[in-house]
Amino acid sequence: MPTAIAVTSPDLVLPPTDQQTPTATLLQPPEAQPLGDALADTQVLVEQYGYVVAVYPATIPAAHEQRLHTVRALLESDRIALLKVDLPPLGVAVLVRQLRQLSLCDFHPGIIASAARLLSHYIHAGALLNSVSRLDRVPVSLKAHAKSWVPGAQFGVLANPDPQLIKIGSGELTGPDFATHLVIGQGTLQSDWVTETLAPSWRVQGVQECALPAESPRWWGTPKMIEFAAFLPDISVLYQLVASVRRETCGWCGIELIGDRCGFCSAPLGPPESRGRVTGTLTRGSPTRQGA
Repeated sequence: MPTAIAVTSPDLVLPPTDQQTPTATLLQPPEAQPLGDALADTQVLVEQYGYVVAVYPATIPAAHEQRLHTVRALLESDRIALLKVDLPPLGVAVLVRQLRQLSLCDFHPGIIASAARLLSHYIHAGALLNSVSRLDRVPVSLKAHAKSWVPGAQFGVLANPDPQLIKIGSGELTGPDFATHLVIGQGTLQSDWVTETLAPSWRVQGVQECALPAESPRWWGTPKMIEFAAFLPDISVLYQLVASVRRETCGWCGIELIGDRCGFCSAPLGPPESRGRVTGTLTRGSPTRQGA
């Protein structure tokens, strides 16, 4: 039975890349659902799937985040993982879809939950903006702020994995050095830069379009934007990447994990030498396929 993946907003559930990828369950905000109903729904979810991995953005309203922790505390369940992700909205949606794909694999739920931190490093999330004057998620120089006031100026910004900012026409964003697909969320900005310039320079192998997440204009500081995220689409590559990391056992809750922190209880591993290490490196070539 697959691990249940849950989200806090419906626009974090991208269309599946194949017919097998399951959907995600929506965890409603407090204003949309009484606490009693939230407890009952979550209890049913745990009983049905065994484990729940809930992914939510770092920008979620405080009341909604508090609701998640309240439900887990009242249920006294160690089978609910709450993963707070500091990625742009479309990047969070991409990560959620990858976890949905992995939920069908033969990984323990603890592996799936802790894999979120690993997979985040391979998501190149950014946007094309008409202004960076209100952008506070990525370092912006005074010179770039001044250029924001020039009519017609546009900026390419990368927030993850490493912050970058360029003025369109005066540089390029450094992209992934491994094969990816690109998903694009169209805002109110009219431009073909993402599809005609960025995608070829990053040598993406496929382009998808989706609705722009509702949170994106606030996250990027302007509605005149196009958000994008390059990601690993192939489940066999995701499986190989996660399986290549040494597995550990959480000393606090006993759940199997990868990396240096448990996805369910957030406890860190003790000595550095016990932390997982990635043994393979992604390249533009096709990694050896491994059954998922």
